[in-house]
Amino acid sequence: MKAKNITARLRSQNASNAILLILFLLLLLSLMVAVTFGTVPLSLQDVYGVLYYKAVQLLSGGCAPGNLAAGSALHDVVWLIRLPRLVLGAAVGAALAVSGVVMQAVVRNPLADPYVLGISSGASLGATLATLFGVGAVFGTRSVGAMAFAGALLVSFAVVFLSNLGGRATTVKLLLAGAALSAVCSAFSNFAIYLRNDDNAPAQIIRWTMGGLGAANWPGTFVLLVAAIGSVLFFTTQSRVLNLMLLGDDCAMTLGTDLHNLRILYLAVTSLLIGLSVYNAGTIGFVGLVVPHGVRLLLGSDHRRLVPTAALCGAIFLVWADVACRTLMPGNEIPIGILTSLLGAPVFLVLMVRHRYGFGGASQ
Repeated sequence: MKAKNITARLRSQNASNAILLILFLLLLLSLMVAVTFGTVPLSLQDVYGVLYYKAVQLLSGGCAPGNLAAGSALHDVVWLIRLPRLVLGAAVGAALAVSGVVMQAVVRNPLADPYVLGISSGASLGATLATLFGVGAVFGTRSVGAMAFAGALLVSFAVVFLSNLGGRATTVKLLLAGAALSAVCSAFSNFAIYLRNDDNAPAQIIRWTMGGLGAANWPGTFVLLVAAIGSVLFFTTQSRVLNLMLLGDDCAMTLGTDLHNLRILYLAVTSLLIGLSVYNAGTIGFVGLVVPHGVRLLLGSDHRRLVPTAALCGAIFLVWADVACRTLMPGNEIPIGILTSLLGAPVFLVLMVRHRYGFGGASQ
């Protein structure tokens, strides 16, 4: 009874707004504290000093006194190495969490996830073909990102199409379709590496297959961050439609809403997010499954609260996952995709075995 009362309180609008504010402040605090972790330990004073210098430099038009100018060791470690990768981790976490929430509504299945359904593998295949063979060269320097988006989009529609063959999609059909397409994409990626016959090719592709934030830079991070924030705002405004998707097409039609074209739009937007995430950080699994499910258990399935809360939780989760990857094994960095899979796969199996998955916490 007490647990039900707590859940009811969390689902109230005022409580939801308070939770969002707390999570946002926690995300900012996490970024500030996480910068201090690494091979070279830093203090919060060091971090604040660099950020203060950059703020003064920006406000003064490029001129700022002090010994923290570009080129100094402290400046480069904080501003060029650690902070970009942490902000990238936050953006990827938010993007994957939002993508998971939306995909679960689109296919009406709480176990849908970009990684489980093979969409991340499709994005990885597109990035691999662009990197090794120059596919999509018409897009110039953006060819890798464009092909990652194209791969994610094609697999998204393929999963929906295959799972609906012979009747309405079910959990088993979605998982089988995702597993099959993921295997196909992985096979084509390996075949591409074999055809390239280049000893350096596996090293080039390992970034996408294992995931990592080490190649973060401010331009790429900024693009994904803008896309993630834009998607959160967009899908929050679409919360009514996402709620209708959980009720089915028949119910939506009686309320005057045709979901077909909206599903295509939502899949395109989520594919763009997944493609950008894979392009910048590789394949990172289960964030889009575990985070939305945990938030939904507490706040329910109303997407007006679910979308922004899941985005913030996903961002915080991946920031600290990156810290764990850099500190668990001194002198070595664990690929973040491996860590999220080690954490997410057991949760996925537990949900499958116990059937404790559903919208709003109800079992299915």
